[in-house]
Amino acid sequence: MGGCVGRYWEGWEDTQSRGSSRNGGRGGRNEPLKKDRPKWKSDYPMTEGQLRSKRDEFWDTAPAFEGRKEIWDALKAASVALEGSDHELAQAIVDGASITLPHGTLAECYDELGNRYQLPVYCLAPPINLISERSDDDPSDSPEPPVAPKKEFQLKVRLSSGTDLRLSASMADTIGLLKKQLQAQEDIDAGHQRWFFSGKLLTDKTRLQDTKIQKDFVIQVIVNPQALQGPKLSPTTGATATTTIITAASSPASE
Repeated sequence: MGGCVGRYWEGWEDTQSRGSSRNGGRGGRNEPLKKDRPKWKSDYPMTEGQLRSKRDEFWDTAPAFEGRKEIWDALKAASVALEGSDHELAQAIVDGASITLPHGTLAECYDELGNRYQLPVYCLAPPINLISERSDDDPSDSPEPPVAPKKEFQLKVRLSSGTDLRLSASMADTIGLLKKQLQAQEDIDAGHQRWFFSGKLLTDKTRLQDTKIQKDFVIQVIVNPQALQGPKLSPTTGATATTTIITAASSPASE
């Protein structure tokens, strides 16, 4: 994968190396996850699509390196939650996976076995020279984008409980409309749903055609814990789980 080395501010180090390495000495230091995200500048202006592609490539290949897949999954879920400004959920995911943060960031962290994990800066925040693929003008002053033909297909969504579902959708449908469909199908209040694709929070007015989603790709739906029916037990420890680790899916799902 090509590197994306840029300039960094606010004391953030270049964490472009990926994978994990054995490091038994964490020193017992574990700080809360910081709300601040790193500010960095790419060596070349990146579009939103290029940033998504770099992130997808990293998350698809990271588990192949040393380290535990469940920890990589937790780190991915935490980074998505953090970028969606849900700091409490990100912290709960980190705590639930027993991940130690020596510096209070996901850039460098350790699991309970002492394995070291490093996340590249582009997985933690977009560059300051990101090129928006959509106009920044007020939508009310711009003509409506052409609506895709109403050709229905089965959209696959993955709940934070790990359950995969399919909804009848068309590229012209809005996320708000699909939330209502999911509410009718699974009795999950639309206000308790947050939809993400490629690490980006989707607003109710976003149409599927705006996400550039393709057939067999998956949208993840994080359900507010208040909407869940009672506590669930962790399959590995049997302890009451306070949150669910989500596998953020932005690549074709395996059937």
